[in-house]
Amino acid sequence: MSSANSWFGPRLHSESQTPLSELIDSGTAATDPVIDELHGDGFARLYTAFLGARAAVGLVLVTAIVVAGALGSTSSGNWTTLICVTYALQALAMWLLPPLQRGATPAAFARPQGWHWLASIGVDLAVFGMLHAYEGTAGISYSALFVLPVLMAGAMTPRLLALATAAIAALVVLGVAGWAVVHGAEAGLRMTQAGMVGSGFFVVTLLSSELALRLAREERAARGSLELARQQAQLNRLVIDEMQEGVLVVDRGGRVRAANPAARVLLSDPGQPMRMVRAAPFPLSGTPAWAGLVAAVEQAFAQANWPEVGRDVLLQFESGLQCSLRLRVRFTRRRQGDDSEDLCVLFVEDNRQVQARSQQERMAAMGRMSAGIAHEIRNPLTAIAQANALMAEDAHDPQMQQLTRMVASNVLRLKRIVDDVMEVAPGTTPEAVPLDGTQLVAEACAEWARTNGLLQDPALSPLLCELPQSSLVLSFEPEHLRRVLINLLDNALRHSEPGVGSVRVRLAAEDEEWAVLGVFSAGGPMPAEVERHLFEPFFSTRSRGTGLGLYICRELCERYGARIGYERRTEAGRSGNEFVVRLRRTEVSN
Repeated sequence: MSSANSWFGPRLHSESQTPLSELIDSGTAATDPVIDELHGDGFARLYTAFLGARAAVGLVLVTAIVVAGALGSTSSGNWTTLICVTYALQALAMWLLPPLQRGATPAAFARPQGWHWLASIGVDLAVFGMLHAYEGTAGISYSALFVLPVLMAGAMTPRLLALATAAIAALVVLGVAGWAVVHGAEAGLRMTQAGMVGSGFFVVTLLSSELALRLAREERAARGSLELARQQAQLNRLVIDEMQEGVLVVDRGGRVRAANPAARVLLSDPGQPMRMVRAAPFPLSGTPAWAGLVAAVEQAFAQANWPEVGRDVLLQFESGLQCSLRLRVRFTRRRQGDDSEDLCVLFVEDNRQVQARSQQERMAAMGRMSAGIAHEIRNPLTAIAQANALMAEDAHDPQMQQLTRMVASNVLRLKRIVDDVMEVAPGTTPEAVPLDGTQLVAEACAEWARTNGLLQDPALSPLLCELPQSSLVLSFEPEHLRRVLINLLDNALRHSEPGVGSVRVRLAAEDEEWAVLGVFSAGGPMPAEVERHLFEPFFSTRSRGTGLGLYICRELCERYGARIGYERRTEAGRSGNEFVVRLRRTEVSN
């Protein structure tokens, strides 16, 4: 009993607080849990099923009358036959004619005065009531037919309206039983049967309501799971499409089920850039260039193990170009037999990218190791410099003085190398600050000219500076910008032709967001093989160079959102090479 109360009791209690008239007039029936859950295709299918059941009941009633008449029974009168035939025609029309079903929604069944409620549940109550009242006194009971409208009301209408429908059916059955008792029937038997049937109507109503509610919740959960799966599939497709690595889903027959854009590019002939592999599905076999890939797929399905790092596959295209691919294979589920896998996922990557990534990883490891070594060199290098300075003070022999000068020169060279290595070592990057670019460039150029022993007279000096008349506020770290400029000046002086104005520095505003710092050196064009490796670390055209100057310039520029590049241009009638740094402008902070 406690279980039944916990199942039905709370809902009956909550709904008993609202009168049926208020529920119907105010339209709050739509808040009933059954109505909230039942909607969409599920409600339409349920409605169609009940219409089919009504049509079947109507045909059974007509058939029963025809069979009874054929057997010579006279129990069914003309009114009974007319009622059954009319009901059968109405039920068939409602079931077979879609226009009569249009507009069947939970809201339409929430009101008993609605067309759909009256044409189905209302007609059933009226017809079955008349049959039961007309034939009930003769001993023929049609009370079982009331199960259909009661069941339909319990599954498709608000709980209170469904209980009202069950009450109407129970009252009809009790009324017919009472009328029979008045006309001499046995009171105990008739009233007991009527009471039990009426109670059954209420039980059927509650059970059908709960079953419909549970089915509707499961359907809603299934729709939610389907929508979640659809969203997940879209997300996976978006992620795969944006991957730089090619992804192919291939079945056992060698047919590509899915391919992201990166994979289609890798499978395309690089000699024909306008012809890209079409979207999946497409077969791998039939294209001679993919023969190696087809063999790899067949091998993957035939073998239970595949190297974790993958295998290399060579594609030979019609244009004569070759493409070496690194192929990694993963299966859709754990292998359980030789023929248990139908799909495999191929991760395809250009070996040039693999080698470039490996090179970057090696360079990063080398950078960390170099930074550690440079840090350890600093202390003994300082001791060597100090000891050499003490020796230089006491050295009076010219040969000894020459040796101390050689030691000091090499100590300075080692210090510059250590500083270069430590400059690009991983660590905390200082924040960019607003600075007066005009003043900083002027001071750095003057200091650099004095250090290198250049003449200060602009008419005779190889260094010329073109600076704006007003301050140009830049976003950079002052010492790092000074370091970039000094490195570019050293490089320019080293490769420039002799003469006045062979090295030129210009600073100008490009637009409201960017400023341009250019370092020009007059001279011949740069060889193509050198230009390709300009900003690579440890690349130098000098035997005593570290190859870190331009690399440090690029790293420092990237830290602060600047960009550095190289171009060939003519300045003041002289051709030369210029390194251009585009710096971000900013406002002066208060």
